[in-house]
Amino acid sequence: MWFSKIISDFIFGYPVMVSVVWIVGCIFKEWTLKHAPVDNTNRKPLVSILVPAHNEHDTLEEAVKSLANLTYDNYEIVLIDDKSSDDTLEIMHRLKEQYQSQFNVQIVAIPVNQGKANAMNQGLKVANGEYLLGIDSDSVLDPDSLSYVVKTLNTHPKAGAVAGKPVVRNRTTILGRLQLLEYIGVIDIIKRAESFLTGRITTVSGVIVGFRKAAVESVNGWNTKVMTEDIDITWRLYRNNWDVEYNPNIVCWILVPESVRNLIKQRQRWARGGLEVLAGNRDMLIHGKFSEKFLLSETIVSNAWAVITTLSTITYFLTFFLDHNLTLDGNILLFMLLVSFTQFLLGFAFSKQSTFLNWSDFLLLPAYIAYYWIINLISCISAMISFFLDPEHVGTWRSPDRGK
Repeated sequence: MWFSKIISDFIFGYPVMVSVVWIVGCIFKEWTLKHAPVDNTNRKPLVSILVPAHNEHDTLEEAVKSLANLTYDNYEIVLIDDKSSDDTLEIMHRLKEQYQSQFNVQIVAIPVNQGKANAMNQGLKVANGEYLLGIDSDSVLDPDSLSYVVKTLNTHPKAGAVAGKPVVRNRTTILGRLQLLEYIGVIDIIKRAESFLTGRITTVSGVIVGFRKAAVESVNGWNTKVMTEDIDITWRLYRNNWDVEYNPNIVCWILVPESVRNLIKQRQRWARGGLEVLAGNRDMLIHGKFSEKFLLSETIVSNAWAVITTLSTITYFLTFFLDHNLTLDGNILLFMLLVSFTQFLLGFAFSKQSTFLNWSDFLLLPAYIAYYWIINLISCISAMISFFLDPEHVGTWRSPDRGK
C-alpha cells in the first residue's frame, strides 16, 4: 500500500536525513570556529554571574569554587536563593565571606518560591555588569569559559546571547554515560549545525549562557509564565532583532538525572517548552526570517515524526502479536547505524579534549540509539498531552534529580 510505504519512508528517512544535515553543518561550523574573528577591542567589561538556587546544599559550594578559578578577572557573583527549605541561604552567606576579597558577591533572598525565571529576574535587578552569565548551581565552569563569553559578545555586537556547551560529569551509571553520549553526539552537533546553517539556534542552554544585559532588558527579562525560560528568551531575543550565537568553547560540567523517571520528566519539560515557543511564535512561520521559519518548521516535523512513529510502533507490535510476523529491513537498520556512528565519531573528535572521553564509551552506541528513541518519543508524546490539557501550567522550582 502506497500510504504505508510513505509512512515507513518518513519514519526511517527523516532521522537519517537530519543526521546527514547535522553532520555537514557541524563540520563547517568547526572550520568557522578555527577562523573566528580576533577580539582586538581589549575590552574587559564587568560580567555579573547569576547563580539561582533552590535547595542546593550539595552543589552550590563546588559551583562557586569553580567561579573563583576563572581566568577572566572582571566579574561579580549574584547568588539568588529561591526560598530554599534547606541551608542554601546560609551557605551563600558563608561563601560571600570566603570570596568577598577576591570578587564582589551579592545575595538575593526571595521570600516565596516562584521558579527559576523569577529568580533570574530578581538577580538582574541588582546586576551591575554589562554582560551577564547565567549558570545553574550544579555547574562547574571550565576556567576559560567566561573569557570565551566576553570574546564572543565583544566581536558580535548584534549578539544578545551566546550559548555554551554542557558536558555530563556524573558517569558512574549507564544512564549517565548514555546522556554523556547524547550531549556530545546530538545536542552539541545540532547546535553547531544550526548555528552554521541558519545563523540561529533553537535554544540556549539555561545551564550555561552569556547575555548582553541590554538585550535581556530589551525583552523585559525572563518569562515567568513558561515551562522553559531558556527556550522562551531565545525566541524573544530573535523577535527584538538580536542574534544568538553558539560557542562550544564555553564549557561547563553538569550533573544529570540518574533515574529514568526523572530523566523523562526533564525531557518532557524540554519538549513542552518547545511546543510553547512554537505556539507563541507561530506567526513567524509566515513573517519571520528564513532561519526562524526553518527552525520552527523543523520543530513541527520532528513532533509529527514522534506521533507517527509512536502510532506505527504500536501497530507494528500489534501485528506481531496477532500474526506472529515481524520483519525488519537489515539494510535500512545498517545504514541508520552507520550514520549514527559517523555523527558520534564527529562528536567525539570535536569534544575529546574538553570532555575526557574514552573510545570505550562508543561501546554504548547501540544501546544509546534505543535509549534515544524510547526516552524522546515518550517525552514528546507526554509533553503534547500535557500542553493541550493544561496550556496555562506554571510551576514552582523543585530540586532536580542529580547524580553525584
